Amino acid sequence: MAALSCANCSLQYYNQLNQPLEASCILLLIMLGKVSLNLFMLGVRRWDVKQSFMGYFCISLALLDFTLLVNIAFISYFEDFALWGVRFTKYHICLFTQIISLMYGVLHYPVCLVSVLDYYMTIAQPPKPASIGQRLLYILAVIFIWILVLFYILKVPAVSAELEIQNHFFTCPFYISVQSYWLSLAILFVIGVALVICWSEIITMVRSVRIISFTNVTVLIFSYASDCDCTVCKKQLLTRLLICFLGTWTPFVFLQMIILLLGAQIPAYMEMNVPWLYFINSFLIATAYWFRCHDIQLTEGMWSADPFVSWKFCFIPFNNQNTEQAEKPGTVIIC
Repeated sequence: MAALSCANCSLQYYNQLNQPLEASCILLLIMLGKVSLNLFMLGVRRWDVKQSFMGYFCISLALLDFTLLVNIAFISYFEDFALWGVRFTKYHICLFTQIISLMYGVLHYPVCLVSVLDYYMTIAQPPKPASIGQRLLYILAVIFIWILVLFYILKVPAVSAELEIQNHFFTCPFYISVQSYWLSLAILFVIGVALVICWSEIITMVRSVRIISFTNVTVLIFSYASDCDCTVCKKQLLTRLLICFLGTWTPFVFLQMIILLLGAQIPAYMEMNVPWLYFINSFLIATAYWFRCHDIQLTEGMWSADPFVSWKFCFIPFNNQNTEQAEKPGTVIIC
């Protein structure tokens, strides 16, 4: 099977496997690990969060990965069979993975764009249970994006021609996404610039931190008080956003740096995963908080937008050094 050329979908040729049997076993193990990681992230997340487009998309991605895993396992076990008049062989393992890779490779930008618009419009709204209409809108948006991307991929002439080939002896090309590379580079660049701008503030704030126990929960209390209010001084807000974000995602930030420095080329079907999406999700939420900080209402429900990061610390005052009065709003910060 010839390599697919797709100049318009920001994908590049990565590698070829000449043995379909070995390729199917490797793909099965990789997808098993990826599905396990997706389920782990979905299981450890906080459930008391506001409904969002990214949350529904992560669930759809996990379901699609699980479906691909089942298909690979089923075809690997039966090897050559017919279902509803269609003959399935080892060839289809590579074919399905190629289609998934092509779809995942062009999804980074659309998903980020829809998510940032969603958070920008809803981040400052008063907290309330999601209505059936809002849930249905998110579900329809996720389905629409998947269908749109699938039709876009199938419209590429080289891809549609390859889908008609039925050949047992083929090479199985894997692809990497240029979109994920530039998106990761942009996120790291923004974090680096923010660190340079707020370095002195971060050092002063971190030196003042104390770890205490409050209602059987380990929390952080900061004795450092800023001279300006967070709704006025955006540098102070940026410092707090950085501390909250890096307090959760520092290992993932270092992982992205290593991948970029080594020039590692990861196939698109592996690179698009739930941990990566939740990492982007936290970054987009921080971006929305930054631009809508003047509209944020200091209520408890406003901090339930992120399944992994608590953003309460970014907006609630923390200049009270008396830990005995920790029950007052803004004294103790849970991160």
